[in-house]
Amino acid sequence: MRIGIDGEARVPTTESADSDQSGDQLFVLTAVLLTPAQFPSVLGDDYPEVCAGLGLEPYAEGYGLVLGQDGAGARWTVATEDVTLAACAIAAWDCGMEYELSPSEDSLVAALPGWPLALAVSAPGVPQPHDPEPQEGDPAPLTPPDAAEWGPAQRRLGADEIALQWDAWREQVDDEDVSFAEPGEQSHKGVRRVLEEARGYLSELPPPGRVRSSFAAGEARTLRVDGPGWSMVARTDDIAFVLLDEEPGEVHPVGRGPELPGLLASLDQLAARPV
Repeated sequence: MRIGIDGEARVPTTESADSDQSGDQLFVLTAVLLTPAQFPSVLGDDYPEVCAGLGLEPYAEGYGLVLGQDGAGARWTVATEDVTLAACAIAAWDCGMEYELSPSEDSLVAALPGWPLALAVSAPGVPQPHDPEPQEGDPAPLTPPDAAEWGPAQRRLGADEIALQWDAWREQVDDEDVSFAEPGEQSHKGVRRVLEEARGYLSELPPPGRVRSSFAAGEARTLRVDGPGWSMVARTDDIAFVLLDEEPGEVHPVGRGPELPGLLASLDQLAARPV
């Protein structure tokens, strides 16, 4: 099976809200959560890796990341400790509702130049998005990962798409003459390595966010498991899909067999879950 992914972030269509960042107006375009259970997968395989890329400490409570423009149009990413406020805003936007996201100054952790994600929107009435003029001691502006070519960023985006469109991918497997990579067989070296490394997480806990669990239909859970050079998406009551850095665009369905159900159930027990 093959997959095609674009690298553009999905953002809500909302009215811009105002915030105050060091006395300057910030026009909020969107926000994302950065917690062990929820973070932009394109930025890394686990929560500490994503935090390191942003220059933030990987605190267990996590952050809300607010992406916007100042009055001159410069891109800024503001990290706030008020995760609840960011989550409420995101939930409201997802429902098509307006929500003014204005974190208090006391909750602000960092104001970082640039955006870590590619946005297809901009604030009305200000210049086009651009990086702010560098000041002495400022970090380099954040830039989105290059997802134009197959690599870790594309692989993780592909796994995101499968998790989001599970029913369509599962139906495609049923409709096509697909050969499953069964867990107990020696049919595919890469898939076998992924399953072995995932099983290793049961005896040696991985970094937070390497294994994440979210709601699925019925009583099932959707699992997202990542590791060096690979991603796996699975339903605890169904099959799994594996993507590998060394196989551009390829998606490997993994059949239930005798081993996968127990592995998925055990991974779900140690997974980070959204509050």
